[in-house]
Amino acid sequence: MKKMQPLIYAILIVIGILIGSFSNGIKISGDSKINNILQMINEHYVDSVDYIKFENDAINSILSGLDPHSSFISINDVQAVEEDMQGSFSGIGVEFNIIEDSIVVISPISGGPSEKLGIQSGDRIISVEKEDVASTGIKNEEVFKLLRGEKGSIVNITIKRKGQDKLIPFAIVRDDIPLYSVDAGIMLTNNIAYIKINRFAATTYDEMMEKANGLKAKGMQKLILDFRGNPGGYLHIANQICDEFLKEGELIVFTKGRNRSKVETFATQNGSLENIKVIALINEGSASASEIVSGALQDNDRGLVIGRRSFGKGLVQEQIGLNDGSVMLLTTQRYYTPSGRCIQKDYGENAKDYYLEQYTRKDTVTPNTKNLKYTTKKGRFVYGGGGITPDIIIESDTSVNYLQINEMMSKGWINEFCFEKSEVLKKQNISNYTQIDKKNIYSEFIKYLGRKDSKFKLNLGASEFKYLENLLLATISRSLWDNDTYYKVLSGEDEYIQRATAEF
Repeated sequence: MKKMQPLIYAILIVIGILIGSFSNGIKISGDSKINNILQMINEHYVDSVDYIKFENDAINSILSGLDPHSSFISINDVQAVEEDMQGSFSGIGVEFNIIEDSIVVISPISGGPSEKLGIQSGDRIISVEKEDVASTGIKNEEVFKLLRGEKGSIVNITIKRKGQDKLIPFAIVRDDIPLYSVDAGIMLTNNIAYIKINRFAATTYDEMMEKANGLKAKGMQKLILDFRGNPGGYLHIANQICDEFLKEGELIVFTKGRNRSKVETFATQNGSLENIKVIALINEGSASASEIVSGALQDNDRGLVIGRRSFGKGLVQEQIGLNDGSVMLLTTQRYYTPSGRCIQKDYGENAKDYYLEQYTRKDTVTPNTKNLKYTTKKGRFVYGGGGITPDIIIESDTSVNYLQINEMMSKGWINEFCFEKSEVLKKQNISNYTQIDKKNIYSEFIKYLGRKDSKFKLNLGASEFKYLENLLLATISRSLWDNDTYYKVLSGEDEYIQRATAEF
């Protein structure tokens, strides 16, 4: 019983705290059912119990029963989550792909420790700390664990470089590596700019403003903000971004909770982007902070929202640190847009239904009038019911099927082909993606597929063919140049961007 006792007390303490706070002081008695069950497990269960896992599972079970977003982060995962949101981690500074079971450097990160030591695009990592990592079936997650580590620590790797017979050893001192949350900032025309934000991390506001200021210097008068697939992040970063577009005193968002007073957040200063026309792009993957920014722009009549109804994640999680360093994220409030719309969608019957709802919904050009109607500052109708309903809806094309393209991506064929092709093109002194023949690239890719798997037959419709052709060019362009060029190529065939450009 002594071995089990800490586990019993730990679970009872956790459950006691949670139930006590939610039920005005109700506490679990010593003879509770939970205590009895744990005692029976300890005395009679056939196998030994993993105490830590048991405790974590108990906490997860409690929190998951509250709502889809209250959650528990174990001590083992806290660091990875913090790194992602803080916008940096410590590592060797390379972008890589696993190609033909080898870790291939796509590019060393500018200013990072690998670039400083001369590691090059195309280098293959053969071993890490004398452990063979080539042709071992290694996964991305395992590579991260091997290459990341404490700042200032040393990791020893060996490299196989094309054209050289001998392996090259490197002793790399790990350093802080930025994790960028703004994927691109480009001019689409002489006055229309585009910024793609992938999440709202600690560095997002600074990244976005750096891009925006550079684009203003190039003549930006109109801006497309792309939040598609952006799952959200820090609320205060969303507020900072809104503050740049809204006039002083305009409402950005408000929150309410059972034990929390209504809190309103207003724009507080003259923003540097107040005179820039703006359109926000959203889809089913846009959530939380993405919805706050989109809703604030829409309700204040600051800019149109184009795309598909957003996810509908409008719950505020407070981060509560536990004694062992793990973290509980507990929902305490809901987000509301300036017009009063609750961003949070219905929880559904279970977690599976909640998350899969975005794939089964049927948005149409005419919004569902059964949902509650609200009005913007200028009296336009906007719609509630969870998520942000766009002003202009891009209907899903059910005739388009990307299954084969997704399969080729998951097998690594597209990345492998594009990397190999970019290595060839580097020797041809090409200065712009417009110099690359898309048709020729596609033909070469078909031949490549035949070599990879003679039984794989590509069967694409006109839309899928056009998308794949453009994706190949964009991916090659990213290897040759950068992310900005990648998104510049994709924008030419992007229905959302084309519609936004036409609406300015």
